[in-house]
Amino acid sequence: MAIRQLRYVGDPILRKTSKKVTEINERIKILLEDMVETMYEYEGVGLAAPQVGVLRRVVVIDVGEGPIKLINPKIIEKEGEVIDAEGCLSIPNRVGTVKRPEKVKVEYLDENGEKKVIEGTGLLAKALCHEIDHLDGVLFIDKMIEELVSEEDEEE
Repeated sequence: MAIRQLRYVGDPILRKTSKKVTEINERIKILLEDMVETMYEYEGVGLAAPQVGVLRRVVVIDVGEGPIKLINPKIIEKEGEVIDAEGCLSIPNRVGTVKRPEKVKVEYLDENGEKKVIEGTGLLAKALCHEIDHLDGVLFIDKMIEELVSEEDEEE
């Protein structure tokens, strides 16, 4: 497996809509493994394929319970709302508050092509929403309510 190069804010690929995965082949499985490895290398909680330059609807998440690999994830239910701090591997040194659902239900395919549903609250709900946004070219800074840390703060 390999650690992939991260794409950073300003890279046009991060603003494009990812294509649906129509066949779960070896390339998709390698992509998933590489994304998990890359997420751990950069100490992230989640990673979407566009962040490594691949426009496919593929996401990996680990909120401390082991990696979850989601293909073609789609939010099918949202409940409540919470405003919390967020950051992003593709936008280093910036943290801001974002309003997200408190609870989400997401339908996806696993790496064997089986349809599954995952329910998330707290950090998992936030990670699911954040990564699925990436698949549609949306970054957390687009939804940011208040900036908490910026590059300028880091330099002081």
